[in-house]
Amino acid sequence: MNVKEVLKTLEEYAPLDLSDKLVEIIGGYDNCGVIAEIKGEITGIVFSLDLTDSSVDKAIETGANLIVTHHPAIFVPLKTLDYESSPLLRCLNAGIGVISMHLNLDCAETGIDYCLAKGLGANDMKIINQVGKNVGYGRIFDTDQTLGEIKERYIENFGTEKVMIFGDADRKIEKVASLCGAGFDDGTLEQVKDVDLYVSADIKHHVILSALKRGKCVMQVTHYSSEMYGFKQFYKWANKKLREISTTIIENDLML
Repeated sequence: MNVKEVLKTLEEYAPLDLSDKLVEIIGGYDNCGVIAEIKGEITGIVFSLDLTDSSVDKAIETGANLIVTHHPAIFVPLKTLDYESSPLLRCLNAGIGVISMHLNLDCAETGIDYCLAKGLGANDMKIINQVGKNVGYGRIFDTDQTLGEIKERYIENFGTEKVMIFGDADRKIEKVASLCGAGFDDGTLEQVKDVDLYVSADIKHHVILSALKRGKCVMQVTHYSSEMYGFKQFYKWANKKLREISTTIIENDLML
C-alpha cells in the first residue's frame, strides 16, 4: 500500500469530508489528509497524537516510513523549516510521509469525541454539532453520578491525575455536555444550556466564571488526555485493518 491507499483505508473510520462539514457549521479552519507524501510502499506506520521528534525517532527506529497523527502536522502557514522546531523537516529528509486525521476523527461515529463521552460513562448520547447520521462534534448524555465520581471515573479510564473540577464534588449530575480538545467556549454556553456539567480542555478563565454564574459545574481535563483515549481506539481499529503493515503507537507520558 502507498500513502494514498493507507489514507483511503483510514477514511473508512473517519471520512475527510466530516472535517469540511464541521468547519461549515462552527467556522474556523482545518488541515487533514496527506500532509507529506512519499513514493513507494509503506513499510511501517507510527501513530502519534502529535508530530513530535519522539514520533520521528520511533519511525526511524522501527523502519516505518509513515506517521499518522491526530493534530495536523501543518496547521498555520509555514515561513521556515528548521531542525530545531520542525519534526516535519526531519520526516521529509528521512523519507517519512505524514497523514493527519483531525476534525474528521473528532467527528467520526466512534471517533475521539464519542470516546470521550463513553469514557465518562455515557450510554445513549446526543450530538451537539451534527454533520451527518451519528457523526459530529460535542456530546450530551444523562448520568446519575456526582461531580466527584465523574472526576474519579475520568482519572481511572483516561490514565491521568490532571483533572480540575469547579463545583461541589458531592453535587448530583444529571446531564453532561462533553467536547474533546478545546471545544468549550462562550458559544457553547449559549448553544447548550440544559446541562449540569461541561467537560472539555483548555477552557478560558472567563468561560469557567460564566458557567459557574449560571449554576453549572465545569470539569477541565487536559487536551492530550481527552483525545489520546479515543486516538488509541482508532489505532486498535487501524492495527487490525492494516494488518499487512507493521504499526505502533506512542504516548507522551509527560502529558498524562
